[in-house]
Amino acid sequence: MKEIRLSWLTFLRIYLRSFLLQASWNFEKLQNLGFFYLMLPGLRSIYGDEIPADVRQRHCAYFNTHPYFAPLVAGTTLRLETLSLAGEEPAVDSETYKKMVMAPLAAMGDALFWGGVRPLAALVGLLMASQGSLWAPVVFLVLFNLPHLLFRGIGLILGYAQELKAIETLQKCRLPDLAIRLKESTTILIGVLCAYLSFKGCEHQELSAAWGFVQLPIVLLFAWLAHKGVTSLFLVLLTTSSLLLLALLF
Repeated sequence: MKEIRLSWLTFLRIYLRSFLLQASWNFEKLQNLGFFYLMLPGLRSIYGDEIPADVRQRHCAYFNTHPYFAPLVAGTTLRLETLSLAGEEPAVDSETYKKMVMAPLAAMGDALFWGGVRPLAALVGLLMASQGSLWAPVVFLVLFNLPHLLFRGIGLILGYAQELKAIETLQKCRLPDLAIRLKESTTILIGVLCAYLSFKGCEHQELSAAWGFVQLPIVLLFAWLAHKGVTSLFLVLLTTSSLLLLALLF
């Protein structure tokens, strides 16, 4: 039997549905209904409008991963389904594949996007806001959303085109190392923000700008915490709360 190829319109529908992955999140099987809804256009292209009961049951099983990695899993899963229907025997079936990758991808996505991209985008926005720029919220939204918008689409196509080899491609991108670099950049920006606000505060109080160097131990402390594995988001919250406390006291 000839292998079925999905159309670009089907990929577009899957991509758009990926934004609704957690709309029907439940405590028993977590993202399973959202993931089935995400893959439904592809399953209909493969099996027709009457999707077999065993296929529906298989893809309504427990599923939970990082939302931005779900399109990658969906692309590979759909390709494995087409290969199986065409009579080919892939190395693993779609159900086994999902069980293998969803937990590692969840951890990788949390470190990259929640622990890396989001705090860095927030710090850039805070730096712009500290200078009175009204573009700060826009810059934050662009810096945070653009990476995952691209990642969803690229992951979907990559998973379908390379199937199981997509994991090897993902490993070559060294995303955990990228997450670490983003966290280190966030720590540096925290120091820049602290120094800038300290100097501005000294100018406002008509004090010598040299008093701004009292922030140096704080910057070194944050660098040490980041090196020990403390998340950048926690450091951002700690910095913001400390600055607010100082503003209330002085």
